[in-house]
Amino acid sequence: MVEPLFQVSVRCHHCDAVFQTSRVRPSFKKASGTDTDFCVHYKDINPDYYVVRICPHCGFAGTENSKDRLTPAQKTAFREKIADHWTYKDYGGERTWEDALYAYKLALVTAQTVNDKGRITAGMLHHIAWLYRYRNDKEQEARFLQHALDEYTRAFETEAAEMNNARLMYLMGELNRRLKQYNQAVKWFSRVINDKHIMDAGMIRACREQWAVAREDMHADSVVLEPEAQELT
Repeated sequence: MVEPLFQVSVRCHHCDAVFQTSRVRPSFKKASGTDTDFCVHYKDINPDYYVVRICPHCGFAGTENSKDRLTPAQKTAFREKIADHWTYKDYGGERTWEDALYAYKLALVTAQTVNDKGRITAGMLHHIAWLYRYRNDKEQEARFLQHALDEYTRAFETEAAEMNNARLMYLMGELNRRLKQYNQAVKWFSRVINDKHIMDAGMIRACREQWAVAREDMHADSVVLEPEAQELT
């Protein structure tokens, strides 16, 4: 019988050790639905639990998109913050929800310590919010959605040339909508809809749809659009 997990070898970017980490076989990735901020819900095993790779020797945690080369100063910062206090722990096997949450939070601290790009830390924060969503912990989900939104906004201001701006602006609109910050949501959705340089038909359509949802949310919550946001509609 084929097991859902398989092992891959990874070289640590901090201590250079080679370690094993698990991935989910494609045939076992069975989605039951996707939320409007791209959070995927799975029927059985959740591949998101295994995205973060943790070096068992020094504790360096990251994803395939994390910074892959560290300067001497970054290695020193990581060693002083995490590695010097780390005791050997192996997260290469099957993971629980708690293991996944720990992995993402460790990856977040790692990214912040080595000064990784804002889009990386934003992604970590967003995934943590999703983990809380899986548990229906609305308070913690909202807390981390706000942190993710703040980081996405900084990334948009500093790393826009390296990112899909239409998708990012949509995401900032959607996170604002989920956090009931409707006027900000409308501004981001409208920027995508009205920018003649954006050719991403899928994101333009998504922004139109979520702008309509935001309008319904505002009516339900008795919120009035600010004049500045009204000019964009």
